[in-house]
Amino acid sequence: MTVKKILIVDDSPTDRQYLMETLCKLGYQCVLAANGDEGIQKAKSETPDLILMDVVMPGTSGFQAMRAITRDVATKHIPVFICSSKSQETDRIWGMRQGARDYLVKPINPGDLAAKIKAMG
Repeated sequence: MTVKKILIVDDSPTDRQYLMETLCKLGYQCVLAANGDEGIQKAKSETPDLILMDVVMPGTSGFQAMRAITRDVATKHIPVFICSSKSQETDRIWGMRQGARDYLVKPINPGDLAAKIKAMG
């Protein structure tokens, strides 16, 4: 699977911008969502190749949005990476049980992110 389009779901404008700039420099097309509900909607309308999902967001959390995406027939094939400041091992385990393909702790290291995306292809 070749990753070309990435959906970034994060309520922090700073984190969205950082991830978008990092990924665009690597040649990826980025789509942005500011919360879990918008992330679910854009996962359906934009059909990204990968979703980077924050956990702690107002309203629908990243875990709730990821469950909705991974259970929907139209979007369940899209891999999700959790990108969160929640760094406890229990958070990582819970995220993986919810369907995440990987779990990255903020601040995201651009080299690690690039390697993990490349490893998918």
